[in-house]
Amino acid sequence: MALLEARGVRKSYGHVQVLHGVDFEAEAGQVTALIGDNGAGKSTLVKILSGAVALDAGQLRLRGEAVRLTSPEHARTLGIETVYQDLALAPELGPAENVFAGRELLRPGLLGRLGVLDKKTMRARAQEAFTSMGTDVKDLDAAVAALSGGQRQSVAICRAVMWAKDLVFLDEPTAALGVRQTGKVLELVRRVADSGVGVVLISHNMTEVLEVADSVQVLRLGRRVASLPARGTTVADLVGAMTGALDTPVADARADERTQR
Repeated sequence: MALLEARGVRKSYGHVQVLHGVDFEAEAGQVTALIGDNGAGKSTLVKILSGAVALDAGQLRLRGEAVRLTSPEHARTLGIETVYQDLALAPELGPAENVFAGRELLRPGLLGRLGVLDKKTMRARAQEAFTSMGTDVKDLDAAVAALSGGQRQSVAICRAVMWAKDLVFLDEPTAALGVRQTGKVLELVRRVADSGVGVVLISHNMTEVLEVADSVQVLRLGRRVASLPARGTTVADLVGAMTGALDTPVADARADERTQR
């Protein structure tokens, strides 16, 4: 049973239909890549799956139960977190403060009732998360603005993983990063999945997708045209699916073969 499943999702903006009955599945403990050319409908689908946009028709199921997500906050209560390209970090705050932003812990007793933060506990829990995920975020006193791009991405991912019970969406997590920083982030993505959390990776970099993903789902012109296992799939296969050169029956056959194994 898929962790998160979408069936027949449709979405229009005015007279423009963006999604035409899209299906999608994400598994616990696996990296599911979502790719497609600009205008394929990736962003709209992710916004629907993360609660930011309401679908017009179709059904979502989480752990086998039908669900209708009403907002990103609602999705978070169900264990779904999203890391967008802008990361949504407060640059003047440190890594630990960003991890607990909006979820601050209060001191016990009277001090807590007066609104005094439990900075020691928040710092310790943040450090534990960074260490368990093998990140290179060492200085918890430095403002996030002073960190490297890869470190900022690590802070955002670790924050999502700390609060996500089930699923994390990562939107272009390696965009604008150097080779070394990209490698670190991809290692982190794999560790997140290995911890049992499902990861949906949205990326334009097909080489990276095949390196880290377990499966790849391809959108083209608002439809899912392929669902492929990453193992044994080539960049040429992905390009063919995105452009229409790879027939959908071939893609479906590969997905069926993976299911039977």
